[in-house]
Amino acid sequence: MVFVKIFLAGGMVFMEITITGLDHIQICVPIGKEDTARDFYLNLLHFVEIDKPACLQKNGGFWCNVGEINLHIGVEEFEMTKSKRHPAFIVQDIQEARDYLKKHNVVIKEETAIPGIERFSFYDPFMNRIEFLQKSAAS
Repeated sequence: MVFVKIFLAGGMVFMEITITGLDHIQICVPIGKEDTARDFYLNLLHFVEIDKPACLQKNGGFWCNVGEINLHIGVEEFEMTKSKRHPAFIVQDIQEARDYLKKHNVVIKEETAIPGIERFSFYDPFMNRIEFLQKSAAS
C-alpha cells in the first residue's frame, strides 16, 4: 500500500490517497492491427484473452491477462518509435524465456545489471518495449 498526502501552501492537507494495487497496464497498437497483436500476446507470450466490457468494445482493442496481470491492448493512430516506457513482467525462468523468444526470432536486448535481478527487454511488433526479469532468491 502506498500513502500519498498532497499539501497546500500553509501546510493544510488537501487530499490523501491510498494506493492499494495495480489494476491493469495498457499499451497501444495501430488501428486495425489487433490480429497481429493477438498473435504476439496470446500465441507467443501466452496471455489469455478475457471479456472486454460491451460498453468499451466500440473502442477496439482487446483485454488479456496472465496470472494476476491484466493487460489492455488499445488501438490508436500513432507512429511506431522506440521508447523507454514499458511494463516489466516477472518470469519464472529468465533463461527459458530468453531462449523461447530467440527461437521465435524476437530480438532481445540485455539490460544494465541490477543487483539481484537478471533482466532483458524486447519490442512487440508495434515498438512497445517489454521487459522480462527474474529476481534472485536473495532479493
